Amino acid sequence: MNNTMTKEQEALYKHIDEILFYKWDPIGISSGNWPRNEYESYLPKVYSLVVTNSEPSIIVDYLTQSRARMGLSESLTKDTEITELLLLIRKNYFEKV
Repeated sequence: MNNTMTKEQEALYKHIDEILFYKWDPIGISSGNWPRNEYESYLPKVYSLVVTNSEPSIIVDYLTQSRARMGLSESLTKDTEITELLLLIRKNYFEKV
C-alpha cells in the first residue's frame, strides 16, 4: 500500500483486498486455514483499475486472466459479479452525495 494514499483510498484498498479474498476467492481458500495474503499480488492492479474508472470489461478481463494464470477454469459470471461489487464499493467511497 502506498503511504501517500488518503484515508479513503487506504480504506478502499483494504476493502478490495477483502473482496478478493472472501468473495472472488477463485481457489476456494477463504474458509480454510490459508494465508490471508494469498491474492495480495493481484491487489495493486485491481485497485488501480477500480480507482482509474476503467471500463468494467477491463476489470472482468483481468480477473478472468488471473484465474487462467492460476490454471483454473473461467468463471465469467463470478468475475462480472465481483467487478460490479468493486465498482459499487468505489462509488460508495468516492462519489458520496
